[in-house]
Amino acid sequence: MLEVRDVVKRFGGLVALNRVSLEVKRNELLGLIGPNGSGKTTLFNVVTGYYRPEEGRVFYRGEDITGLRPHLIVRKGIARTFQIPKPFGRLTVLENVVSAAMYGRKGTSKREAREIAMEWLEYVKLREKAHVEAKTLNVVERKLMELARALSTEPDLLLLDELVAGLNPSEMMEVVRLVRRLVDERGLTIIMVEHVMRAVMSASDRVFVLHRGMKLAEGSPQEVARDPRVIEAYLGEAAQV
Repeated sequence: MLEVRDVVKRFGGLVALNRVSLEVKRNELLGLIGPNGSGKTTLFNVVTGYYRPEEGRVFYRGEDITGLRPHLIVRKGIARTFQIPKPFGRLTVLENVVSAAMYGRKGTSKREAREIAMEWLEYVKLREKAHVEAKTLNVVERKLMELARALSTEPDLLLLDELVAGLNPSEMMEVVRLVRRLVDERGLTIIMVEHVMRAVMSASDRVFVLHRGMKLAEGSPQEVARDPRVIEAYLGEAAQV
């Protein structure tokens, strides 16, 4: 479904991505991990059109989408969340999700967008908060609203950037189960960036490891967790999964 081919992204003298290549299959949940500064969010920004790579190409369903503007990429069927949700605080939760639905789907009427928004608020269990101002939400509720906003664009490929960061263990596993259901029940394809290893290892079909802007390892969660290079670079000597 998605192919990133030999992508290079530089910021001045810093090489943030150094010939990174990866493929994501349809209806797969890929965990993307790596230390801080390894290039994970930069890769998301390249895929979603916020950054244009100096070298390399990005293909989605066989089409070259390298450098397309973000709103055009959304309309191709790719959506994302951000590390820090930034809702329109004075708008209601529903209005926030409706605005995303209308942004992501060309020609969508406000009535259709509202129906889509309510469907996804129901799915993430925020329907009861639909008419409250977004600024009143707690951390987990803001994360779920961010997820609903992305889902309301009706994507086939969803990129989640540290969705469970800041959540307690119970909240984290509830959100992880919700994400897994999107793959198993709704047929979505998901790339999930996380620092919480329990979340990545429990949800992912496959894990891809970035380190210093380059691919370090790739495989099943079990294979990656046992890889000495990953343990040294990211998990730490005492890591246990």
